Amino acid sequence: MEQPIKILIVEDNVIIADDMQSMLEEIGYEIVDNVIVYEQAEEVLKNKEVDLVLIDIILASDKTGIDLGKHIRENYNIPFIFVTSNSDRATVENAKTVKPNGYLVKPFEQQDLYTSIEIALSNFAYGGKSDGGEQGESEDDKPMSNSVLKDSIFVKKQHLYYRIQFEDIQFIKADNVYLEVNTKDKKFLVRSPLKDYLEKLPKNKFYRAHKSYIVNVDHIDAINSKDILINNTLIPISKDFKEFIISAMNS
Repeated sequence: MEQPIKILIVEDNVIIADDMQSMLEEIGYEIVDNVIVYEQAEEVLKNKEVDLVLIDIILASDKTGIDLGKHIRENYNIPFIFVTSNSDRATVENAKTVKPNGYLVKPFEQQDLYTSIEIALSNFAYGGKSDGGEQGESEDDKPMSNSVLKDSIFVKKQHLYYRIQFEDIQFIKADNVYLEVNTKDKKFLVRSPLKDYLEKLPKNKFYRAHKSYIVNVDHIDAINSKDILINNTLIPISKDFKEFIISAMNS
């Protein structure tokens, strides 16, 4: 099952924070919490599932948003965006030291907020650097090295990124330059080589069954000499995979 991206807002201006929450919920994101100081944000990160953090640089505490950005960078594999009224050179240079995935200057509109989040998630999912990657490198050429979050992975559907649980992925089919990620009732298109994508998935569940397929062995319903059946879909298998599955069934 796909889950909306869960966002933590860290903003000490309650009016701005509430406006941001309304904008984000209208777009389709889920707000995990809305806090005003470093310590509260630290507690939320420790105890709740968070996919992205929006951080005001100046907070109502001794520790700043930059301190929080550093804490996230050192302890969590999630993207964060600085949201600030300050766009002076010194503030920007200081913010860059913790490699944020975005920088949004107040005041902003809903579209600005959406665009910043979209770019941050896209760069994060495709392994892009927080400063935008190497010059001349297109997003489609970037490996998706950072798209894994705990027990799930980012995939995009229409205009939003979603978190897909590994256990819900049944099989993945290579289709030219795209991969078709299949869950029980949905398909998602991802641009990535099959081999690279396999490296992101749990090695005890996902196997290359054929040159064009990765399968989750927990979802195999039946097997014959040439195919396996997953959710009423026949998937061709290699000789090596067939021997592996039969051996596993008999062990």
